[in-house]
Amino acid sequence: MQNDSARIAYIDTVSEANASGELRRAYRRAADPKTGNVDHIMKIHSLNPASLIDHQHLYKTLMHGDSPLSRAQREMIGVVVSAINRCEY
Repeated sequence: MQNDSARIAYIDTVSEANASGELRRAYRRAADPKTGNVDHIMKIHSLNPASLIDHQHLYKTLMHGDSPLSRAQREMIGVVVSAINRCEY
């Protein structure tokens, strides 16, 4: 059995510098306002810009939409799920 750290996923992505058209516009919306960089979790959608836009919309709905959970509770759930999944993001 392989060690978890030996398993590395590889997904083709388009860099910010090489983005054009719909992807460039989606990257502008997703970019960190301070650095202009796009998180890797968003770049995995670069070959399908519509899915990047949908991912952003889903995230904003889950984290900022109407809910009986506070923002802190939602963030806490995300941290716990990421820890269980050994996600470094």
